[in-house]
Order: sequence, then structure tokens, then C-alpha cells
Amino acid sequence: MSYSYKVKLQGLDCAHCASKIEDRIKALPEVDDASIDLMTQKCSFNSADRNKTIDEIKKIVLEIEPDVLVVEEKIVEKEDNFALRQIIIGGGLFLAAWILKGLFPVAADIIVLAAYLTLGYKVIIRAIKNISKGQVFDENFLMALATIAAIALREYFEAGAVMLFYQTGELFQDRAVKSSRDNIVKLMDIRPDKARVIRDEEIIIDPSKVNIGEVIVVYAGEKIPLDGEVVEGFSSLDTSSLTGESLYREVGVNDAVISGCVNVSGKLKIKVTKDFNNSTVNKILDLVENTTGRKAKAEKFITKFAKVYTPIVVIAALIIAVSLPLFMDISYADSIKRAAILLIISCPCALVISIPLGFYAGIGGMSKKGILVKGSTVVESLSKVAKVVFDKTGTLTEGKFYVSEYTDDETLKLAAYAESFSNHPVAKSIVNAYHGNIDGSIVTDVTEKAGYGISCKINNDDISVGSFRLLDEYNIKFEQDINTVVYVVKNRELVGKIVLKDKIKD
Repeated sequence: MSYSYKVKLQGLDCAHCASKIEDRIKALPEVDDASIDLMTQKCSFNSADRNKTIDEIKKIVLEIEPDVLVVEEKIVEKEDNFALRQIIIGGGLFLAAWILKGLFPVAADIIVLAAYLTLGYKVIIRAIKNISKGQVFDENFLMALATIAAIALREYFEAGAVMLFYQTGELFQDRAVKSSRDNIVKLMDIRPDKARVIRDEEIIIDPSKVNIGEVIVVYAGEKIPLDGEVVEGFSSLDTSSLTGESLYREVGVNDAVISGCVNVSGKLKIKVTKDFNNSTVNKILDLVENTTGRKAKAEKFITKFAKVYTPIVVIAALIIAVSLPLFMDISYADSIKRAAILLIISCPCALVISIPLGFYAGIGGMSKKGILVKGSTVVESLSKVAKVVFDKTGTLTEGKFYVSEYTDDETLKLAAYAESFSNHPVAKSIVNAYHGNIDGSIVTDVTEKAGYGISCKINNDDISVGSFRLLDEYNIKFEQDINTVVYVVKNRELVGKIVLKDKIKD
């Protein structure tokens, strides 16, 4: 029987290499299936022998991508600027050779060859290693063959320029993938890393160590670490990271809450109903990680195509080099040069990376704008969408309350004075709507009742400002409004209401 496992391939940024590694892992006898997600740098595999498979994966990765590290636990990734330094040094030598070309041609040739070796020594070494292992047709082989042919034809600057442009392209590719990956990681940073649980006293532990039935405490500004039910307290929750809903959700005793939401105002005590592995936020992140590994049809096609494409290119280049002088009035040196040009422009790395990088850049770009897309298959589906219907606060609207109308100036003034002592989003919108100066010294005996509103004394008058529940408490009969409304009660009598709305985006 086989089970599912994951390892991280830290430093893997080449789609073509990822494809080769994936194929080799799939061919292992103890492996049922394998998939590499370049975005998260994770390899998922089903195997009957975990340890043996991981050892084999390490060998495969060492052969194809020696700089990639196979790790089973999350480790801190350091920025590696080797490729950038290589391009700066090699590019500087190439520029110096170009400047000296007319004055000191021999010195220029020596310097440009030094630039070529600085930029391309890794490519040449990999090509030789791969040939010794029977892996002939890859981008390293094509680049080495084409540039060595250029050097044989004494076209030193062409050889140096090819390696410079190739390495620069590889750098841009790696940075593009890393940028998209970072955007997605930031957007997925919704899983809390600590929980305050009551065990005789309040202690902070890892959420995975909290048991079902235990009570956790969540203060204002903290993320809810586990799914549960409120047993004490009242607050507003920011659920936008999970639901996309910009408006806050009010919760009180007996209300269900989900992990990943941010507690905006009050202190909450929550009885845990699901363990960490089954919590909402954990399931969402697992779903996203698993679905990004599912390749789109276009990606699957280009991966298969690349396997036959490279040998075809090499054979075509060989035919050009040998046959052109037989049918055209050109020398073998010229025909070899044309064959080398074909090898350079036909390098499969750019072809293979173009489609997945398009998906990664798209997913990363959307992540930067707060849109979490579950894999390239979804992007492919989105490309075929003809019409989109939006029905979400915060999508077409700003997700922020503003005062649209009120009974009279006195109603707004009383509400602003009372609400000036509250941090609730509704309270802030009312205070912002009142443009006069608020003299807090005339406001006394301020009390806030969760779910109802705020009560106080203003110049010895009893003032209450709050929701429709407030009217029930004072036995005031009034037809409930369909809008978000704040009612103002003075000395147990309704004096007016304030209607709040959400502004449509420009």
C-alpha cells in the first residue's frame, strides 16, 4: 500500500528541469504517482517506501539540478545572488572586450573568451555530466554545442553574447517565479502560529496542541487560531482574508467562528470544535497547495512536446550543417554557423518555461491584488469566461461605511458625541460624518453593551445609540429598516436614525 508524502525542492526555478525530475521520480518502481509544483517548490508523491523514495529523489535532483536542496522540513531560504554577480562580472568583461575590439583585437578576443567562461562554465560542465549519464538532448547541450561551434569559427563575441543573453534570461525567469511565489506566500499567510488556551491559567502554545473542547482566548487585533463557538464576549470579525467580505461580521455568545479571521474589537473566549488539522484555514491552505500541482492542458502538452522537440532541432541543425553546401553556393563554415544559430534560437528552455511562467506570473499578479487562484487549471478556465457577475461587498464597493442620510443635525450630533468613545467601524463612520468639534467633557457614564450599542449622559440627558435591538429594550415600536441603520434614543424616546451605506468604487 502506498501513502502520500511531500518534500521541498529548495532552489528549483527551472520548469524544464522540474519536468525531467518529475518524470524520473514517476519511473521509480515504488512510486505510484508524482507531481512537482514549481510555485511552492514542493514534490508530492505516492510511495510504498518513503525513505527509499526520498533517497532516490535526492540522487535524481543531484544529477539534474545539483544546486537544488531536497528538504523534508521548512527551513529559512536565503537570497542567493550568485547568478547576478556572474552576469555583472561576465557582462563587464564582455563590455570591456567590445570597447577594446577595434584598438586591441587580440586582447579583446582573450577578454571575451574570459567573459564566455565566466558566464558559461556551469552550462558546459552540466552538458558534459549529462552526456556521461546518457542525457544528451537538453538546453545545456544545445547552448554548449552552439557556442563551441561559434568559437571554432572564431566568432568569439557571438559565443560570449549568447551566454550573456542566456544567463540574463535565466535570471529574469528565476526572479519572475520568485516574485509570483512570494506574492502567493504573502496572501496565504492567514494561518495563526499561536493560541492562548486556558489551562488553570492562560498559556500560549502551538495551535496544533490545542484539544477539542478546550477554551481559547482571542484579544482584539489577533487572528482566531482554531474553529469554535463563542462562550464569552462580543466582537466584530474581519473575515475578508477567507470570505472576501469586507464588512465586519458581528459575533456573540453561541455564534460559530472560523480560524483565520481577525478579531477587530472585543475580547472573545472560544470553545474549540475542530482540531488544527481540520480547521477551516488549514483546509484552505492544503487545498491551495494541492491544486497548484495540477497542471493545465497547455502545460502538459508543452512538457510532452519538449521531449521530442530537442532531438528534432539537433537533427535539423546537423542536416543544415552537412547538406547546405551540397545544394547552395556557401562554405561549410557558413553552414555550420547557420546550424549554430538554429541551435541557439531553438533552445527548449525558453519554450518550456514560457507557458508555466505565464501561469505563474498570472497567479502571482492576482495574488498581489488579493486574489487567491487555486492553480493553473483555474487560470485556463478563466481565459474562456465570457461574462462575470459580481455580487460581493468590497468587490464593486469599498467595503467601508459612510453616513448617507440622517434625521436632523441634532441626531447626528448626539450620535457622534456618544460614538466618539467607541472603536467600532460604524462608530468611526458617524464621528467622521460629524464635522463639528466634540467636547468630551460633557459626556459621562459611558457604557457599551455588545450587540446593542452605546449609552451615556450628555448634559444630564440619557442618550443611547445603537442597533434595532436597542428599540426593543426601550419598548419602542418602529418598523425595521432594510439598510444598516443606527438609532438615537434620548430619555427613552426615539429622536432619529442614521442610515449607513457602502460606497461604490470609482
